[in-house]
Amino acid sequence: MAHLTCGFIGLGLIGGSIAKALKQSDAAIKIIAFDTNKDTLLLAHKEGVADIITEQMDENFSQCDYLFLCAPVQKNNSNLSSIKEITNPHCLITDVGSVKTAIHEAICSFGLESRFIGGHPMAGSERMGYINSKASLLENAYYILTPTASVPGTKLEEYRNLVLAMGAIPLVLDYRKHDYVTAAISHLPHVIASSLVNLIHDSDSEDGIMKMVAAGGFKDITRIASSSAQMWQQICLTNGSNISSLLTEYIKTLMFFQKAIEEGDETVLYQLFDGARIYRDSFINVSSGPIKSSHRIYVDIADHAGTLASVTSLLSDHLLNIKNIGITHNRESEDGVLKLEFYDETAMTKAANVLTQAGYSVTACS
Repeated sequence: MAHLTCGFIGLGLIGGSIAKALKQSDAAIKIIAFDTNKDTLLLAHKEGVADIITEQMDENFSQCDYLFLCAPVQKNNSNLSSIKEITNPHCLITDVGSVKTAIHEAICSFGLESRFIGGHPMAGSERMGYINSKASLLENAYYILTPTASVPGTKLEEYRNLVLAMGAIPLVLDYRKHDYVTAAISHLPHVIASSLVNLIHDSDSEDGIMKMVAAGGFKDITRIASSSAQMWQQICLTNGSNISSLLTEYIKTLMFFQKAIEEGDETVLYQLFDGARIYRDSFINVSSGPIKSSHRIYVDIADHAGTLASVTSLLSDHLLNIKNIGITHNRESEDGVLKLEFYDETAMTKAANVLTQAGYSVTACS
């Protein structure tokens, strides 16, 4: 991977995170970046992420081994037109969009099928822009690859290795299947979250009591509604058929819930909630596949100053290294829950024992 040159058309949250991950994996990789935001380019250069910055798509990109299309999807056609004559014949072109059909069709229209592998890192944040990008955004995230039928197998394998070097997990899919899958697990949830927020907005009283008391549960399931309105507008326009089809099925499910509620059907309501609980828990506890189950414990803590420090100090005294830490924001039924993740099961078990002996209520989840 030494001496690779990677170009970026657009250097926002995802483009910036990929560039940073590549630099982190191998400082010898040369990054060439174009963005319409001059301040973004200057910051990327100052941070040592971008080696060459340019405010236009020019001959600098003729050096590239890989070219990442990271600008808004509606710019892809014009950007492809600009870079088609600039890039060398051996340069692999890829993108980062969450809808693949449109870009695959555009690539075909430009005659670039043998040089294109679609890419979709399944990572992101409600925060936008290069300023919020970070290499760790891609760590242990699925990175879906949608190669054309004309791309050589060697090119695909090389790109898979590059994705692995970023810390992500490559998954190869047909682009049509990709669009249906992401419509279900990514696009539809955004529609649902936004519609729920709009419902509360329209149903709230003048004094905003719903907004005021909205706690963890509501905030958790609507967090993604804070994402870019323009980006999700474009996703719905480019993957509308799949989203609409799944939305139809979801509406049927809601109506089934509604019927059970109106009829007071205890059996059906229990089955609906319990079936969802069991299937959802299988996401958390999965122990097969590329992403292994994590070694974490949940600790009930009092909601007052110093509690968090007491827990971490106690574990530090026992030489237990915490991999990740977080506090759930749900306050409807809990005083507070601290989530602690460890590097292995042995450390997790020891931590649970230490905290239990100290009087904390602990739940382990491996």
